[in-house]
Amino acid sequence: MNRSTRKQVVVAAIALASVSVALAQDDEPINPDRPGIADGSKVVGHGRLQIEAGAQKEWRRTGGLSDQLVMAPLLLRAGIGPRWEFRLETNSYVFERWGDGRREEGGAPVSLGGKYQITNPTDRTSPSVGVIARLTPPSGSGNFRSRRTTADLRLAADWDFAPNWSLNPNFGVARVEDDEGRTFFARTFAATVGYSPTSSLNLFVDAGLQSPETRGGRATLIVDAGIAYLLTRDTQLDFSVGRGVRGSTPPRRFVSAGISTRF
Repeated sequence: MNRSTRKQVVVAAIALASVSVALAQDDEPINPDRPGIADGSKVVGHGRLQIEAGAQKEWRRTGGLSDQLVMAPLLLRAGIGPRWEFRLETNSYVFERWGDGRREEGGAPVSLGGKYQITNPTDRTSPSVGVIARLTPPSGSGNFRSRRTTADLRLAADWDFAPNWSLNPNFGVARVEDDEGRTFFARTFAATVGYSPTSSLNLFVDAGLQSPETRGGRATLIVDAGIAYLLTRDTQLDFSVGRGVRGSTPPRRFVSAGISTRF
């Protein structure tokens, strides 16, 4: 076999592998990054658009006053090739009501990023691994506007470690902005444990950790639990509740509901 023929064989093999990955992804049901704290390792597939939208209400206590926030989390994911996706993420518009009667509202910051799926094993018992990068420039409006550029980088995995059971851990680092507009670096960790009694129903619990939560501060911890229901192969509904169990920055409790659909 001469050099030219070998090159053609290698190119054909790479193309065939890419097509196989894309077809495998198309055969799988939708796999949103919502609900929950941890994001998945898999991409949406070449040429596909996925919209993950919801509504979330949080109860907080700041400066001795109770307050409530209502927001609309939104994640847009567009497939670029079999292993890449572009991501746009925001809480859309935020409404805040304080215990003393004050009301505030404004646009939430917008993040841009991407996900690269490193491995996509055909054996479901082997973990899938991906990396997610996100950049948030100064954006938003009112008191919800961010003043500094922040970013985070995470390694994500999906592992069906037992029949009907799955584990989804995230490990990362982040450049975070505090309430005074100062930035600092923090370590992040999140993990979701899911149980699927049927092919359409998934029950989950998960937790998210950030250390430190403020410059020179301690770690913060959030936990939640919920349910996701596969309405069709391309549409999923979800509902979850959670609370902050450590730290001053997480909400005391929150409730969220949403829908994810793939085109």
